[in-house]
Amino acid sequence: MKTPKRIQPLVDEGLVDEVISQLMSGKEATVYVVRSGDDIRCAKVYKEADKRSFKQAVLYQEGRKVRNSRRARAMEKGSKFGRDQQEEAWQNAEVEALYRLANAGVRVPTPYGCFDGVLLMELVTDADGHVAPRLNDVSMSAEKALKDHALVMTYVKRMLCAGLVHGDLSEFNVLVDSEGPVIIDLPQAVDAAANNHAKWMLARDVNNMTQYYGLYAPELLKTQYAKEIWALFEAGELKPETPLTGEFTEVLVEADVSAVLEEIQAAFEEAQERKQRIQEANEEDY
Repeated sequence: MKTPKRIQPLVDEGLVDEVISQLMSGKEATVYVVRSGDDIRCAKVYKEADKRSFKQAVLYQEGRKVRNSRRARAMEKGSKFGRDQQEEAWQNAEVEALYRLANAGVRVPTPYGCFDGVLLMELVTDADGHVAPRLNDVSMSAEKALKDHALVMTYVKRMLCAGLVHGDLSEFNVLVDSEGPVIIDLPQAVDAAANNHAKWMLARDVNNMTQYYGLYAPELLKTQYAKEIWALFEAGELKPETPLTGEFTEVLVEADVSAVLEEIQAAFEEAQERKQRIQEANEEDY
């Protein structure tokens, strides 16, 4: 097929020898199957900000650190340079997450680098060498569902131990090869410690996966992995080797209404005293 304009620089640099076909077009990128030497890979071409349909991107970018202070200031001001830097940061976020998660023991496509908004990475294939299907296109036995769900929960745990939450995990962002699930699509991955929405996003990720696997193994629908994982994380007890049970007992603490009312009364009295002192000071000035 004709080489897309955005991939042409990679061809000129010898990183890509041939564009074989378009694999898919999504909300934030178009993915192509390419040949690099003897290897068949995929090239993910990110769409420009005004053409992406990914919603609420600001929620995902909260807490992302920018090492260069000049770039950080420009991004805050929203200048053209700042917007360009923000776009570059969005594009680089996925390749950084891929390296980070691979090191943490999470199965993700092997990245080969991001070049001017084009992420070159491993093409995940099945046992016959065909492009691996997405999870939503795969049917399975109850036994397989239980096994793969447990593996995905392990990956979610390892992601969190590495400081990340996927943020958009579902049956559409998981490929299935001969060895099991492979997590994909990570440009929106969030910093678990710095993003105020991380807990909610992790719960959504876990619940999405549990709902899907629960179609084949209904007993999964009763599990509480999201609450269990986050509670361990908040307590500083979550480790890559921490066993998960899917069970969680909420501790309900009864509010001490009297103590709350006493605090309110004390704050009111303090405010009144401060008001009185200011009034007396003003009278002395006259």
